[in-house]
Amino acid sequence: MLYPSIDNLLTKIDSKYSLVSVAAKRARFMQENKGTEALSSYRSHKFVGKALEEIYADELVMKKKDLNETYSDEV
Repeated sequence: MLYPSIDNLLTKIDSKYSLVSVAAKRARFMQENKGTEALSSYRSHKFVGKALEEIYADELVMKKKDLNETYSDEV
């Protein structure tokens, strides 16, 4: 069984797509930079599992972009 469950994770991040994106980015970062763990202990031995545990523990959060931001083509 997956820990934490998908239902519990979706209370932290609002969509499955965003959840996968955040966890994958964090897992890649942990793989490239060994020893950058945010929690003192993990249940999972794999990087994606560790990233999901960090999300559930509120150690890893997703920043939302302001949709009202205007983009310009100025150089």
